[in-house]
Formats: sequence, structure tokens, C-alpha cells
Amino acid sequence: MDANLPAPIAAYVNANARLDAEAMLAAFSPNAVVRDDGGRHEGREEIKAWIQGATIDNRAVFSPDAWSEQDGCVVVNGLTTGEFSGSPIRFTVRFKLDDGAIAALEIA
Repeated sequence: MDANLPAPIAAYVNANARLDAEAMLAAFSPNAVVRDDGGRHEGREEIKAWIQGATIDNRAVFSPDAWSEQDGCVVVNGLTTGEFSGSPIRFTVRFKLDDGAIAALEIA
């Protein structure tokens, strides 16, 4: 399904499937913002730390199964599996794209 996603989101999802933190980070713009679990992570250094803690350390892989465009965002639904309590968990992820990169990501 990720082949149909906009290119920066597909790159992020594919890198996540490989648990490749550097490739995941490369999908973001330099001043991107991530909102997850009540936290706000801005810029490459904070997002890199978030990727390491939330994804790599927990071997969390997001597998999209549906997406749509809403209010200028790409809204992606899917299952996240990994080595964390409650796995698997269904998430909705809102992406804002700008100039071929992820400018914002919000996980609900």
C-alpha cells in the first residue's frame, strides 16, 4: 500500500519497515515538528531522538492500510507492531508535507 503514498511518506514508511533511523529522519524537513504521546519534537536533533526512543528502541513498525487527504494533510491509518506493551496498536498519523518533505507528523 505504501507505493501509493506521497513520496516522502512512502520513504518514511519504507525506512521504518527496515528500522533505519537515518533514512526515516531524511524524510523530514529541517524544521519539522512531530507530535506524539503528548510530546512535541522540533527540528532534526529532537526528531532523531524521538525516532530512536519511540521506534528503534521498541522495534515499532507502522504498516499503513488506508490513507486520505483532509484539510491539507495526508491522514494515514494502520497498525503498529513491535516490542512494546499493547502491541499491536492501530494509529492514525497526520502528515503535513512541504517542498517534498514531511513538515509535520502527528500521531493519534
